[in-house]
Amino acid sequence: MIAAPDRMPLAREFFDRPVLEVAPELLGRTLVRTTPEGPIELRITEVEAYAGESDPGSHAYRGRTERNASMFGPPGHAYVYFIYGMWFSLNLVCGPEGTASGVLLRGGEIIKGADLARARRPKARRDRELAQGPARLATALDVDRALNGTDICAGPGAPLSVLQGHPVPAHDVRNGPRTGVGGEGATHPWRFWADGDPTVSPYRAHVPRDRSKRA
Repeated sequence: MIAAPDRMPLAREFFDRPVLEVAPELLGRTLVRTTPEGPIELRITEVEAYAGESDPGSHAYRGRTERNASMFGPPGHAYVYFIYGMWFSLNLVCGPEGTASGVLLRGGEIIKGADLARARRPKARRDRELAQGPARLATALDVDRALNGTDICAGPGAPLSVLQGHPVPAHDVRNGPRTGVGGEGATHPWRFWADGDPTVSPYRAHVPRDRSKRA
């Protein structure tokens, strides 16, 4: 049986492009997380672009490390990192191998497997909050470092994959500064979201740490 157009997986060529082309075109796509308990599907509604070693806001800005090695790999793979000693965040690697660019998935709507997502996000008051923000998204989808480097173009049954979905029309895509990014990268308008979607996370500007309060 031939899959419906919206159920076709995105090809690796989709990710093998500049990050600022890939990021807005991910909006409306369907991210599928296959778990032992069953699949969870998310409609992507908010992302941020990070341009590798040319981007002060990127983990790869100062070069390759053990932590960010997945970003330097082939396009169409996952980069998962641990932040604040508490949460995981999911990124999709794009651009030619070695460029270390990627798209952070910041928010989305759970469209299948909401019961599984709720079990992992019991504090969510409404379903729209299940994946509203990168840490919530990763938690709802049971994403951790075990998925770092996963090939998201491997096809059906893969732990993570991205389907064609229903892309958000360009006239409904908005962009602005990335959340929590400071320094030289603070003003890059590389956060993209679906206009008016309730699952988009609130914007928060970077707040510098007050180092004078350290003991």
